Amino acid sequence: MAKEKLSYVQKQCIGSAGKLMQQTEMIHPGARIGVAMSGGMDSWVLMQTLLYRQKIVPFKFEMMALHINPGFDSTCHAPLAPWLVEHGIPYHIETTTDGPDAHSDVNRNNSPCFYCAMKRRTRLFELCKQYNLTHLAFGHNADDLVGTFLMNLYEGGSVRGMSIKEDFFNGDLTVIRPLLMVKKDIIRKCVKQWNLPLWDNPCPSAFDSRRKDVMDDFWELAGKYKNLKQNVFNGLTRWQLGLTLDSKEK
Repeated sequence: MAKEKLSYVQKQCIGSAGKLMQQTEMIHPGARIGVAMSGGMDSWVLMQTLLYRQKIVPFKFEMMALHINPGFDSTCHAPLAPWLVEHGIPYHIETTTDGPDAHSDVNRNNSPCFYCAMKRRTRLFELCKQYNLTHLAFGHNADDLVGTFLMNLYEGGSVRGMSIKEDFFNGDLTVIRPLLMVKKDIIRKCVKQWNLPLWDNPCPSAFDSRRKDVMDDFWELAGKYKNLKQNVFNGLTRWQLGLTLDSKEK
C-alpha cells in the first residue's frame, strides 16, 4: 500500500480504533485475524484501518479476509478479490443460498435478518477453525451499538449492547470489534476518501427491517433535542468499554 497523507477523519478513524485496541488488549503478537467482509462500508473501512494498524503496532499480526455471499447475486463481490490481491491479503470467498432461504419457507421461525446473520456467523466460526485463526473481526460501529442496545431493550426487555472483545470456544477464538467507538458518519467519509470499491446490497430486507425502524425513530428524536445524539453515543460507548475493562481485570 502506497504511503499517503491521511485526512482528519481518516486519522480519527484509525486513531479511535487503535486506542480501543490498546485499551482492551484486543490482539497479541502473532494474532491471526479473520476479517468478516460483507462488502459494505463498515467492513471495508475495518480492513483499511487494520492495514494501517499493521504498520503502527510494535508486533506482527496477520489478516485474512472472509466473505460469505448470501446468494442474492453471486457476482456482486467481484471487486473484492482483485483489491485483496493488490494489498497482499489472503482470502476465502464463497457463495451460499442463505439469503434466499431466509426469505422462503425454509426459514419458518425467524426473521430473515436473524436467520441470515445466524447462518453467516456460524460459517465464519467454521472458517476461523479451518484456517487456524485466533480472532474474528467485525466492522460494527458506534451506530450499531446504539441500534443493538435499543433493539434488545425494546424487543427483549434486556440491557445488552455489543461486545468489544469476547472469547469463544474456551478462548480458542476471540471476536473483536475495533470500530465500535467510531460513528457511521466518520466511516462514510472514510469510504469516499479511500475510494473503496463498495457494491450494492441486493437483499430485499436491507432497507425494510425492525432494526431500521428503531433507528429511524432514534434519529427523529435526536433531531428534536439538542445533545441527545451525542449523549446517547457517549453514554453507551463508555458503558460498553467499562464492561470490557472490568471483565479484563477479573
